[in-house]
Amino acid sequence: MNKEEIEDKVKSLIEDKDSENVKELLNGLHPADIAELCNDLDTEDARFIYLLLDNETAADVLIEMDEDARKRFLDLLPSETIAKKFVDYMDTDDAVDIIREMDEEKQEEILSHIEDIEQAGDIVDLLKYDENTAGGLMGTEMVVVNENWSMPECLKEMRLQAEEMDEIYYVYVVDDDERLRGVFPLKKMITSPSVSKVKHVMKKDPISAHVDTKIEEVVQLIEKYDLVAVPVVDSIGRLVGRITVDDVMDEVREQAERDYQLASGLSQDVETDDSLMRQTTARLPWLLIGMIGGIGNSMILGNFDSTFAMHPEMALYIPLIGGTGGNVGTQSSAIVVQGLANSSLDSSNTWKQIIKEAIVALINATIISMLVYIYNFVRFGANNTISYSVSISLFAVVMFASIFGTLVPMTLDRLKIDPAIATGPFISITNDIIGMLVYMSITVLLS
Repeated sequence: MNKEEIEDKVKSLIEDKDSENVKELLNGLHPADIAELCNDLDTEDARFIYLLLDNETAADVLIEMDEDARKRFLDLLPSETIAKKFVDYMDTDDAVDIIREMDEEKQEEILSHIEDIEQAGDIVDLLKYDENTAGGLMGTEMVVVNENWSMPECLKEMRLQAEEMDEIYYVYVVDDDERLRGVFPLKKMITSPSVSKVKHVMKKDPISAHVDTKIEEVVQLIEKYDLVAVPVVDSIGRLVGRITVDDVMDEVREQAERDYQLASGLSQDVETDDSLMRQTTARLPWLLIGMIGGIGNSMILGNFDSTFAMHPEMALYIPLIGGTGGNVGTQSSAIVVQGLANSSLDSSNTWKQIIKEAIVALINATIISMLVYIYNFVRFGANNTISYSVSISLFAVVMFASIFGTLVPMTLDRLKIDPAIATGPFISITNDIIGMLVYMSITVLLS
């Protein structure tokens, strides 16, 4: 059955209170598929489903749900149920993500009902970190061995620790002070069973992140060194957690969505199923700014009535000037924002990038302005003012838009403001207004 058929079948079974058949249907689904199903059901139907799941599956499903649907669902449940049915069966990083969404009072209530005191303590510690740092994203579940252990002792301890974990990516080696010293290669456990100490076979100086490292930098570490997990250390080098690739992929997706929405002129994160009010408030600010920009443009054009009277054909090229400037500026800013995001570009090299962009703009501006001049030459003749003013204006607008589209995001990045703001309406509106000013001024000078 496809998704729609499963959803219709589940709704029908829930209406009939047929728990057995609902449970049988859910047994064949992955937690992510059940979560997707719960996202589309109303809260009471989702609650009916959760009561039929075993605790581990219920916890996995909750993690996979959309934030808004999950919040609505958790608001109906008492803190004790959330703690004992969900949090007790989650890794600490997932539990922190769930608890962080709630107010402080409910957080404290949930933490008081967690049976594993050590897990509750780890969650409390993780909640102290900024959610946009490695400390806020890491989990504490990992296999850790001491560099001075013998191989038999190491194997015994690894088996004990592995029983409490779903996945094992790396085995980390620490010293007596819990400082990260290396990674224990599992292959060595088979090929070198007679080696006396772990420190003799471990890989020293592993790639790691600090608790205050930004998530974007953690993503770059994983991508650059092809890792599936990154150990996290505190200010004195003690191993405090690890971040897995699945954790950062969620963050990468969310960041990409935020950047795309900023570039599209949305002032906050929105989903297709959000309320009308939320979608309106997310879109309206930039639309109002665009409206003000349009009014500014009309005021500029209104001051050149006499010029339009002399050269009525000028109006034909207003969309060309404004559209070209907006497109060029958006292209330039998008390239810069992408470079800043993947660290292939540094905001400290602003002038170097501006010079490079200016050279590219010079080539593009020359080609575009020459093509338009040839078109106008054929249409209006060599002595027509518009033949010259449109081409010169296009050349100036492309040069300005390229440099402006490069300078703005790099400046925003140096000011610690998300440069993705510069790839959207901000660039288009600014270039449109400047383009009109340039076009009108050059036409007046040539008249």
